[in-house]
Amino acid sequence: MLQRLRPYNTLRNQIFIGFVFVMIIMVAVAGSMVYEKASALLKNSAERHIQQTAVQASGRMDALIGQIESLMSQASNQSTVQNLLLDEANGKPVTFNQRQSLLQVLSTYQSYLPGVGSFELYTADYQLMFPIRDGSLTMRMSQSAIRQANLAKGRVVWIGVDPQDNQSLLAVKRISLLDRWFSNGGYLVARMQRSYFQLSDPAQPAGRETILLANDEGVQLGGKGQGADLSELLAAGQTVQYEGEEQVIVRQYSEKTRWTLIVLTPVRYATEGITALRTAMFVSGAIGTLLFLIMSFLLSTLITRPIMKLIRAMRKSRLGQLTPNPDKTSMMELRELNHSYNSMVAHIDELIRVVYEKELLQSRTELKALQAQINPHFLFNTLEAFNWALEDRGETELAGFVVTMSRLFRYNIGRPGAAGLEEWVTLREECEHVERYMQIMEMRLGDRLEWEIAMETDTGSIPVPKLMIQPIVENAILHGVEGRIGRGRIAIEVKAAECSGWTRITVTDNGSGMDEPALRALQDSLNGGPAHAAKGTGVGLVNVQQRLKLYYGRSSREGMESGLQVESAPGKGTKVWFEIPNDGGAYL
Repeated sequence: MLQRLRPYNTLRNQIFIGFVFVMIIMVAVAGSMVYEKASALLKNSAERHIQQTAVQASGRMDALIGQIESLMSQASNQSTVQNLLLDEANGKPVTFNQRQSLLQVLSTYQSYLPGVGSFELYTADYQLMFPIRDGSLTMRMSQSAIRQANLAKGRVVWIGVDPQDNQSLLAVKRISLLDRWFSNGGYLVARMQRSYFQLSDPAQPAGRETILLANDEGVQLGGKGQGADLSELLAAGQTVQYEGEEQVIVRQYSEKTRWTLIVLTPVRYATEGITALRTAMFVSGAIGTLLFLIMSFLLSTLITRPIMKLIRAMRKSRLGQLTPNPDKTSMMELRELNHSYNSMVAHIDELIRVVYEKELLQSRTELKALQAQINPHFLFNTLEAFNWALEDRGETELAGFVVTMSRLFRYNIGRPGAAGLEEWVTLREECEHVERYMQIMEMRLGDRLEWEIAMETDTGSIPVPKLMIQPIVENAILHGVEGRIGRGRIAIEVKAAECSGWTRITVTDNGSGMDEPALRALQDSLNGGPAHAAKGTGVGLVNVQQRLKLYYGRSSREGMESGLQVESAPGKGTKVWFEIPNDGGAYL
């Protein structure tokens, strides 16, 4: 994947992408701020318009109600009506002709408002006086409505839907007798057509807004449709679903009639300005982005063209043609870079000569240091002398420690003059060496270290290169036990692998483990990358990995070469294992 992306990972592309990224952020931030502010303004404007529509509709309804109340007041105070009701209150019977005379009086008032369907006049004892037929007020409306009319003391009380005609609305007014100390003389009932309460503004486009009128029970009194249940609209929030469309709702309550005016406006009308604003911003942003892309490409090309010429000159130098770059540029930074490169080319031959001489001197120094190393026999004789001295003094524990160290050194130094066979031992000998190393570590760490070596009997005679397990164990102690609070545990297991003819060696610790980046870095170093530098991390493992490749590189199993495998997780410790052929691989 990285090889595929490398041709595109150029300075020009990085500059271009950087400019585009910054531009997108700026446009997004500025656009979002402008859009938010403009959307808020448009939304507030739409809300004010809807509220103004509701106020205007409420005003029109109050005007219609005022006209009816004024007309009913005039009719109730008309002299003929007052005289007839006064005679009735005084116990004087009202003749048929007198009742018939009310037709002309009330018809005159009815003609003033086309929406008034009829007037009905009742006496104080609820008997129907006009029109001329049998009936009573208690049959026309409920006792609750009559009590409201009495409590209103001459004010008009709006009843609602006419029980006898659902296309009409009723209003009742108690008539006070002017010549009888404003006592109750009777009741005037007005019946209005529902079509009278058409509250829509004729100046608004059709379908833009819907205005409905409902009573406290949610029964529709006016507007589009008749008799519908509007209780859900009365209890809804700011938006509702009405006639299959989401709409903004505004409610105006009338204390006079105890009716609620409902104004519904489709959300699409309220937000049509926001939609247009969004479209304009997207178009302008797209045009601005296109222009910025073109300018960014031209600018990045102008900057990187001299750099590409310098890169071609450096490639020639890498192939052995140490020639300066004659290209001139007007940019000060690139001109200084080109001058530095030409100076480097002028001094490179001298640097090569100096480095070569230093390499020769270093080789001579390392040879002298090798010749000055301590004779192994002198080291062993000295450790034996320590052992005898400690035995004489009764320090048997320390004497055993010296013997263990002597055997450890002897194992590490090997058998000189064995023509390379000193590099090979059996797995049993290798595990014994690991056991001696763990004994020394146990004396140093005390109770902090707990260890175990488990080896199957059949695997003890298998040949293996010397010091293949001990570096792994040492790495587990350094990074598993020493970095752990409390007792650490290391387990070495040697057993037959799942594949016949192979043996698996596993080293497990219960240390803090490695996170994903650290484990990936270790695996990279095992695959040929640079080893860790901190506290020798991974250096011993890399050495083991290289020796496995050297000795068993040609011994394959299912197409896979032998090598170290590592599993680790934070807080769960680390597990390292490798598998070797039982026949010794390249050794045999």
